[in-house]
Amino acid sequence: MENVKKIAAEIIGNSLKTIAELMGSVLVKSSFSANIKERRDCSTAIFDSRGRPVVQAEHIPLHLGSMMGTVKEICDRFSGSISRGDVFISNDPYHGGTHLPDINIVTPFFRDNRVVNFTANIAHHSDIGSAHPGGIAGNAQSIYEEGLRIPPIKLVKKGKIDSALLNMIVKNCRIPLERKLDLEAQIATNNIGIRYLEESYNKYGDDAMLASMDELIDYSERRLRSKLKKIPDGTYCFEDKLDDDGVSQEPIPIRACIEIINDRLKIDFSGSGPQSRGAVNVVYSALLATVYYVIKAFLDPELPANAGIGRVLEIIIPDRSILNPAEPAAVGARTDTCQRIAGTLIGAFNKAIPDKAVAGSNDASTAVVFSKENKFVYVEAIGGGSGASGTSNGLDGVQVHITNTSNLPIEVLEAEFPLRVEKYEFVPGSGGGGKLRGGMGLERQIRVLEDDIMFSSHGDRHKIPPWGWDGGENGKCGKFILNNSTILPSKNSGLLLNKGDLITIITPGGGGFGKPITIKYRKSS
Repeated sequence: MENVKKIAAEIIGNSLKTIAELMGSVLVKSSFSANIKERRDCSTAIFDSRGRPVVQAEHIPLHLGSMMGTVKEICDRFSGSISRGDVFISNDPYHGGTHLPDINIVTPFFRDNRVVNFTANIAHHSDIGSAHPGGIAGNAQSIYEEGLRIPPIKLVKKGKIDSALLNMIVKNCRIPLERKLDLEAQIATNNIGIRYLEESYNKYGDDAMLASMDELIDYSERRLRSKLKKIPDGTYCFEDKLDDDGVSQEPIPIRACIEIINDRLKIDFSGSGPQSRGAVNVVYSALLATVYYVIKAFLDPELPANAGIGRVLEIIIPDRSILNPAEPAAVGARTDTCQRIAGTLIGAFNKAIPDKAVAGSNDASTAVVFSKENKFVYVEAIGGGSGASGTSNGLDGVQVHITNTSNLPIEVLEAEFPLRVEKYEFVPGSGGGGKLRGGMGLERQIRVLEDDIMFSSHGDRHKIPPWGWDGGENGKCGKFILNNSTILPSKNSGLLLNKGDLITIITPGGGGFGKPITIKYRKSS
């Protein structure tokens, strides 16, 4: 009988994963902004009645943290007051989210007048009413500069949309019609998930569905404990640094010690830098999603990403640190720090499992925003090189770790915005040398075709290069250049550009692995 239950859980688990993936496809195809429909900066998931993640579609690893935190907040705040047909909205980093442009939409699913699941999706909106378009400027100094905060609240009540609330939200954003249409697409996406959940419950029965969700979470826990038992007990530490926080020029340490005792994992971030004056702070939900990503990616890529991971995990974070800030710290550029957290954890796991070691990747977001007031906001995170491993070279020009957005095609960029891409190519030699080389970074040149276009950014690895491993060489740093002459800070906001100006974006390469092989040539006689 136990085997029958496990088989049922596998079947139902795949059914739930299919629903989540379908929701993702619907969101991409029904959205209006290039950031969602083309770059796919969005994610979808299904949660149980207690707010535990059951399945997430394979989209953006960082988004899992925002959805987890938001659904848990909704369960805590609205217990007993959730009705059929309600839909919740939230983006507040200090109440479940990770940064303001990521808007969560959460819809409860009922059976026999009780909530049994939530469908959820998150989408990165290109603007949320910040001081500078995009809401991700790296040198913002408080969350009040980063846009409109929306605590968990009902956007739809018993099937009727709160038009006053929706109007208030979109009127506080640039390009309000685009914001409204994308939000409506998010609401519709969850409804599609609800429809297919209803079919699954009718097909398999309530008891089997609920029991299978518990089993899926239990399975992830058992599987991860089994992996941890194979790692030698011990404490393994690694430290890296962010270039700066966009306000001061001081490097910021990110330190992680992982302690493995039998089938338990403790991660201690003590020694990481203090709360930042810039926008690179990371709230707990973003930190947790990054930790989940590294555990899955490094220890077991097939591990289902659900609440079972958290059962074997203890995280220690200093108060008022860059990884545990207090309100109203700015958090819009948190992806650069999350990338560095991921790389630091990988460095620690390299020591624990040397056979799986990998050199440092570009470990940066390299996010840029071009905008013109009331006309457009173009946001993109541009890939770089990944680190080499003991068996292969690093990949060239890819997203790494927790971002995973798609490249915005040049044809779409030039059709939708007054911009022209004049160069888009790999940077030769940017990957660190070694027995196996690191991946190459990218160079992208964008010329503005109108006056009064604003440029903002947040990036990193412009000063401190990606690290090599086991004798491999470091990767090369990235940079932003104005008109082929002026080096720009990696984190800036509100740079006014005029027609003809050229921004060059160079992203970091990955670190090399192993000592370079020296070939000696013998002169012929």
